[in-house]
Amino acid sequence: MITTARSDGEGLQSPRSPPSSPFLSISVTDPAKMGNGVQAYISYKVTTKTNFPEYQGPEKIVIRRYTDFVWLYDRLFDKYKGIFIPPLPEKNTVEKFRFSAEFIEMRRQALDTFVNRIASHHELQQSEDLRTFLQVDEQTMERARSQDTGIFKKKPTDLMQIFRDVQSKVTDVVLGKEKPVEESNPEYEKLKRYIFELEDHVAEAQKYAYRLLKRHRELGQSLADFGKAVKLLGACEGDALGTAFSELGAKSEMLSIKLQREAHHLLMNFEEPLKDYVRAVQSIKGTIAERANAFRQQCELAETIKLKEIDLNKLRLMRSEKMLDAEHEYEELKADGQEATRRFETIVRLMNEEIVRFQDQKTQDMGRAFHDFAKGQARLANAIADAWRSLIPKLESLSVS
Repeated sequence: MITTARSDGEGLQSPRSPPSSPFLSISVTDPAKMGNGVQAYISYKVTTKTNFPEYQGPEKIVIRRYTDFVWLYDRLFDKYKGIFIPPLPEKNTVEKFRFSAEFIEMRRQALDTFVNRIASHHELQQSEDLRTFLQVDEQTMERARSQDTGIFKKKPTDLMQIFRDVQSKVTDVVLGKEKPVEESNPEYEKLKRYIFELEDHVAEAQKYAYRLLKRHRELGQSLADFGKAVKLLGACEGDALGTAFSELGAKSEMLSIKLQREAHHLLMNFEEPLKDYVRAVQSIKGTIAERANAFRQQCELAETIKLKEIDLNKLRLMRSEKMLDAEHEYEELKADGQEATRRFETIVRLMNEEIVRFQDQKTQDMGRAFHDFAKGQARLANAIADAWRSLIPKLESLSVS
C-alpha cells in the first residue's frame, strides 16, 4: 500500500489499520487543440490515481493524443487473445467536425470510458503497456509508437476486415481435400449468432436515438424562431394582446433552450453509449476472428504433423540418412502443434469468461442509459406541459373578452 508520510505524523497508517483496497482510477480531461492545418490534433490530460505498487507514485499526469490511445488498443489486442478489448471511438476525418466542441467532448468522454474499462479489468489492468501509456513522458510515448511495426500498426478499423477475411477465406487442406476449417461447437455458434444479432439491434436503436435527438434539436430551433416572431408580433400590439404575445414568445424561447439541452443530454448519455456498444460488439467480433484463426492454425498444424509422421515412417523403413533431420522437424512440429492447441484453448477459456463479464456490464450500462433516457423525457414533457399550461388562463381571457 502507498501512503503519504507527513512531518507531523498525520496520514501514517496505524499498525491496526486495515490495508486500503487496490485501486486504479483514470480521468481524461482538458482537451486542447495543438498545431495548425492538417497537422493539428487534440491533446488530453490523463490523470492516474492508484495505490498499485508497480506505479511510480499515487498520482501521475501525462499528456496524450488520440494516436496514443490507438497504440494502447493495438498492443492489448495483440497480447491478450480471447479478452474483449474495450473499443475506441472512431477517428473523424471530416475537418469541419473534427474540432467542433461537441465532437471533442464526445471523444473525450469515450476515451475516458476506454481507459477506465481497461483499468477495471482484472487482466488488462496489469498490462505493462497500460503502465507505459499512463506514466511515460510525451517523447517516450512518441518513440514507442514509432517503433511499433507489423501487427502493432494494425488500425482498429482493420478488425472488421480481418473478421470478414476469416469468415470467407478460412480454408485449408484437411485429409487431403480442400475444406472450410470451421469450429463445430453448438455453444460457440450460439454465441456468434447472439453477437451478430446484438450488433444489428443495438445499431438500429442507436440510429433511432440519433433521429430522436435530431427531432429535439429541430423542434427547439423551430420554437426559438416561433418565439422571436410572436414577440415581434406582440410589439406591434398594445395592452393585453401584446403582453400575451410577448409571454408566449418568451415561453417558446425558454422551451427551445430546454429542448436543445435535452438533445445534448440525449447525445452524450443515450445515443453515444449505444454507439459505444456497437463498437464494443465489433471489437468482440475481432476476438471471434482471432479464435477462428487460432482454430485454423491448430488444424493446419495437426494435418501437417500427420503428413510428417507418414514421411518419417517411410524414412525409417528405408533407413534413410535424412531420418535424423526428419525426426528433428517432426518434434518441432509437435511442439508447435501443442502450443497452437494451448493458444486456442486459452482463447476459448477466456472468451467464455469474457462473455459473462460483458453481459453483466452491458446490463448495468444499458439499464443506466435507458433509465436516464426515460427520466429525461419525463422531465422534458413535464416542463413543456407546465409552460403551456401557465399561458392558458391569460389566453382564455383574451378569447372571451
